[in-house]
Amino acid sequence: MAHTLDELVERQQATNAAHREVLRMRDQYGPPATAPWTEAQKKAYETAWRAWRDLARDTQDAVAEHAAEQGVARQEVEAEVEAKARAAADE
Repeated sequence: MAHTLDELVERQQATNAAHREVLRMRDQYGPPATAPWTEAQKKAYETAWRAWRDLARDTQDAVAEHAAEQGVARQEVEAEVEAKARAAADE
């Protein structure tokens, strides 16, 4: 499936947002290994962590596909996508 650079940036932004949610929960609940979390907190954190993991994996797969289709190094596409996602977040 062909992915445009704009689609990849949107995917990266969603991945970044999911990561921020994981970090927010960790800050709110305390470190997972040392803080006594409720079952609801554990479930919410695990759900957020899985969402972040899945989004990150899917984004990396899409970046790799795009790079192969364009005949460029994956690292180049990844760097461009991450830079554009950061720039959009700073606006």
